Amino acid sequence: MSDPDELLRIEGIRKTFPGVVALDGVDFDLRRGEVHVLLGENGAGKSTLIKMLSGAHTPDEGRIRVDGEEVRIHGAQDAERLGIATIYQEFNLVPDLTVAENIFLGRQPRRFGMIDRRRMEADAEVLLARVGVDVSPRARVRELGIARLQMVEIAKALSLEARVLVMDEPTAVLTSEEVEKLFAIVRGLRADGVGVVFITHHLEEIAALGDRVTVIRDGRSVGQVPAGTPEEELVRLMVGRSIEQQYPRRRPDRGTPLLTVEGLTRDGVFHDVGFEVHAGEVVGIAGLVGAGRTEVVRAVFGADPYDRGAVKVSGTALRRHDVNAAMAAGIGLVPEDRKGQGLVLDASVEENLGLVTLRSATRAGLVDRKAQRAAAGRMAERLGVRMAGLGQHVRTLSGGNQQKVVIGKWLLADSKVLILDEPTRGIDVGAKVEIYQLINELTAAGAAVLMISSDLPEVLGMSDRVLVMAQGRIAGELTAEEATQDAVMALAVSTPSTATSTSTSTGREAPRGH
Repeated sequence: MSDPDELLRIEGIRKTFPGVVALDGVDFDLRRGEVHVLLGENGAGKSTLIKMLSGAHTPDEGRIRVDGEEVRIHGAQDAERLGIATIYQEFNLVPDLTVAENIFLGRQPRRFGMIDRRRMEADAEVLLARVGVDVSPRARVRELGIARLQMVEIAKALSLEARVLVMDEPTAVLTSEEVEKLFAIVRGLRADGVGVVFITHHLEEIAALGDRVTVIRDGRSVGQVPAGTPEEELVRLMVGRSIEQQYPRRRPDRGTPLLTVEGLTRDGVFHDVGFEVHAGEVVGIAGLVGAGRTEVVRAVFGADPYDRGAVKVSGTALRRHDVNAAMAAGIGLVPEDRKGQGLVLDASVEENLGLVTLRSATRAGLVDRKAQRAAAGRMAERLGVRMAGLGQHVRTLSGGNQQKVVIGKWLLADSKVLILDEPTRGIDVGAKVEIYQLINELTAAGAAVLMISSDLPEVLGMSDRVLVMAQGRIAGELTAEEATQDAVMALAVSTPSTATSTSTSTGREAPRGH
């Protein structure tokens, strides 16, 4: 006899794509009024599984049951009819339409054959109030920030009267305050009897919100455990091995200064920023949202202009606002937005890995493709990129593997100063540790690493020194021994005595801690 509280059951689901077994016998169930966390490394099969529920993919084998009855979901309309709504990491909203129009897209209320705009906006207002977001139903979606877009997606799901809500990495780009608001909404949905499938890479969120956890590894469900299971056990289930140390920083001997920044100033953005990064060390940059961290490193790389100051590599000054000069001097930048700025998504793994070295591999106008392919193959193997082959489009890789490709192109260019801006955002714990090990390899080989991260434990765990920015200035520098969460935050919220008001110092949200 079926469980009357069971909303959804997935049994023995198998799905293959050319050359890849994405899912191989996955089991999962969801009850009314629970948050069931789906956990696994990038590439484990989570996205494929939730696309089965939204109708984007159909299983090759296995069954999906809703309310005890076997169903087939062939598209979004089938999912909607069954009360299943999915909120993806990349929002499914139309930028030029209003909030109300997005919420009721394709289902607008009508009167006398015409869209009843007044009723649509009134109904949208009720839904927006339910999710606790202060936004006009008449606002254009393109005018909204990430957090409000997230709430509009939830309101849209509520308009469908969804009984099953799938949330794919909903907190990946939210601040701590925004995460708490989202959690309050999810708890309210749980109290109303909605079943929530919650995907996250932030392990600390599981005990705070979840009821049960199903772990997927290599396309298989490998365990179901309570949400209060220790993080060490969750990690072991995810990666198939224990990770004794979350931040495996090895500190080689510090060498000579490779990167020197002197009095770097961009009026109204950052002022009088100066620091050094030596061979063999990792220097972390911490600070509140809007402190100017990303703006500084983009200026160092030549991507953005600055008004005064100097950037030197091994003592030689670089031309201002000149990316080619920075690259020629051995600086590489892994940007915060890897999809928008670090990759050509519709190009292959091979092509992306060869982007930086394309010029040096060209002779008489012809690219030595054989050498480029061989180099790309060696780098992909070294980094453990999970892929069907070098010809696979980067768009189809998991987040962690995309990040490896971004880093790999700079390794092929033999960068001696690597700037990492949010290097592990949106990737799972197993891939994070692989990135950390790679950082260790780079510094052991004599490279210098400058790392921005809003994840305070990451900054503290991987940095030999920590620079803290506040209001566009360096508020202080801490050694690894001095750097604690309290010490960093005290500097991050300080007002440097000589600082002037800057346009970037509006954010007051703290970096996310564990």
